Amino acid sequence: MQFLKTFVISLFLVVFISGCGDNKEELNQQIVESKTYKWKLVTSWPKNFPGLGMAPEKFAEYVNEMSGGRLTVQVYGAGELVPGFEVFDAVSQGTAQMGHSGSYYWKGKIPSSPLFGAIPFGMTATELNAWLHYGGGLELWQEMYKPFGIIPMAGGNSGAQFAGWFKKEIQSMDDLKGLKMRIPGLAGEVLQRAGAVPVTLTGGEIYSSLQSGAIDGTEWVGPYNDLAFGFYQAATYYYSSIWHEPGTGLEFLINEKALKELPKDLQKIVEVAARAVNESTLDEYNARNNAALQTLVEKHNVQMRKLPPEVISELKEITAQVMAEQAANDEGFAKVWASYSAFHDSIKSYHDLTLKEYFMHR
Repeated sequence: MQFLKTFVISLFLVVFISGCGDNKEELNQQIVESKTYKWKLVTSWPKNFPGLGMAPEKFAEYVNEMSGGRLTVQVYGAGELVPGFEVFDAVSQGTAQMGHSGSYYWKGKIPSSPLFGAIPFGMTATELNAWLHYGGGLELWQEMYKPFGIIPMAGGNSGAQFAGWFKKEIQSMDDLKGLKMRIPGLAGEVLQRAGAVPVTLTGGEIYSSLQSGAIDGTEWVGPYNDLAFGFYQAATYYYSSIWHEPGTGLEFLINEKALKELPKDLQKIVEVAARAVNESTLDEYNARNNAALQTLVEKHNVQMRKLPPEVISELKEITAQVMAEQAANDEGFAKVWASYSAFHDSIKSYHDLTLKEYFMHR
């Protein structure tokens, strides 16, 4: 019915234009404003999953409301339309107009992609957002994705992520040798060099793999999401030490052709809605993680641990080696890394002078 309504209105306006002369431009604008658009948004997360899965749902809600229904977005969870790890290809090929995922999943296609999400010992959530939106990061991100016909936008941040869940305690580097752990991106390469066996799994596959023994440990997000997945039922030890993802940025992937087909005002609505979700998602994680951690410890008797200082130190050294090699092997990575590391060094010095000192005082 909506299609028929739009067609009739458009036909009427086209016929009416022939006799309107001076009002032709105004009527053309009315035709544009009467057209409606329906987009598909595929994700790497289970449908309506807390935090990660709700970010695209909020985006769809914001866009529908701000556009007055002229642009509607249908969200599909991982596996509903395409598998979670095929989101990038689906958007690039136009199977869906949008996607929501994590940039480090596309490292095989774009070596620099993890830098826009999270890297070991990298920037925090607020630092990453500052680089993306005021330090040239977003422009580099768009440059790296352009050959694939995709325009990326920041799509939320889960904040600092815990080191993860383990079936045995990690007391030294030797305990990492042979350890099968679900961990994506550059952190996986770091652990591999430390002797572990990194495994890439979508969120929906982790619990069963941990329970069956297919993996010995996993990182996912943090207390809010880890509680929802019930990892405490499959692993004994929960390590809070932050090293591999100090501020994990999510992403909206937008098919470039589809975006350019929208009128300018709808394009701006997409941009503003993405920016709003980016902030809202981080706020939600900051609000929910603490309460979830209390539940894990007080109700489910989860045993909290921290990685030994020597393990953190060794992982940091390996990370430096990995980053240097990545920059030497890929021109795009080197270009993005130069911008990222320069901004990181600068803002780290500022935060050491301000927030770090404040945290020590309060």
